[in-house]
Amino acid sequence: MDTTSDLRVFVRVMDRGNFSQAASDLGITPSAVSKLVSRLEDRLGVRLLERSTRRLALTPEGETFLARARQIVADIEEAEAEVARVRGAPRGKLSINSGTAFGLHQLTRALPEFLARYPEIEIELSITDRLVDLIEEQTDIAVRSGHIPEGPFIQRKLADLERVICAAPSYLAQRGTPQTAADLKAHDCIVVAGPGLSRWPFKTRSGIDVVDVRPRVTTDSAEAALRMAIEGAGIIRLSDVIVGDPLQKGQLVPLLTAIHHVEPFPLAAVYPTGRNRLPRVAVFIEFLRERFGHAPWRIANMAGARSGS
Repeated sequence: MDTTSDLRVFVRVMDRGNFSQAASDLGITPSAVSKLVSRLEDRLGVRLLERSTRRLALTPEGETFLARARQIVADIEEAEAEVARVRGAPRGKLSINSGTAFGLHQLTRALPEFLARYPEIEIELSITDRLVDLIEEQTDIAVRSGHIPEGPFIQRKLADLERVICAAPSYLAQRGTPQTAADLKAHDCIVVAGPGLSRWPFKTRSGIDVVDVRPRVTTDSAEAALRMAIEGAGIIRLSDVIVGDPLQKGQLVPLLTAIHHVEPFPLAAVYPTGRNRLPRVAVFIEFLRERFGHAPWRIANMAGARSGS
């Protein structure tokens, strides 16, 4: 391997946190990875890593070198990508991050189509509600919802998400269908824990008014709330990316649509500056716009066809 390859190995080791996982990614043995890092240290004349049986730690020189090595590897990848753009089909590993709601309910269902369309692209997918540092964790692109802090990233809006109040037909058959916002106080509501999430907003002639619903169930998991609602345990208010499929299947029924304030919030593709010049990233951005730009999870003309309208 040459100097460029040694740099790639070093960066991969630090991304993965150990020699074994880096070796698996690179298709070589852990001992070969260790030797390549040692060769890099010998060439530089400094120790980059402190090795122990439990973990790897960067030396001060290693911290300085890693930052530059990441940039060099990124620049090389961009140069290779420019050649690949001319040469043919996008290829290589695409690192994607997504929040749980969109990732589980929408993105994972669409990715097989993307993989079939681009057979030379490999995907590394992270689904977490933790705010991932795209630079530090070498992530090509993230799909995020809500307010996104300003930073060294490009944001490309895909669609607006909306919240939906809904319940299972079995619950409504037993408890009746609320006709006004005030009726919710007499119903079992399932609320996701969080500031203000039990205060449901409604449109009035004088503006937006809120109803403090009384949760029968409070949970820290939107997935748990969804499952309980489908089973008839109560009324939920969740993003339409989560409830869209159950609504379309008739497992849930939207409520109070004429007066409910849906609180639209953006869904966007976020990526480091210049990353979109990589063919694998560019085609994924276009795929996201094509597949999700029209909010396919939303039932057309929902407001005109449901109770409370």
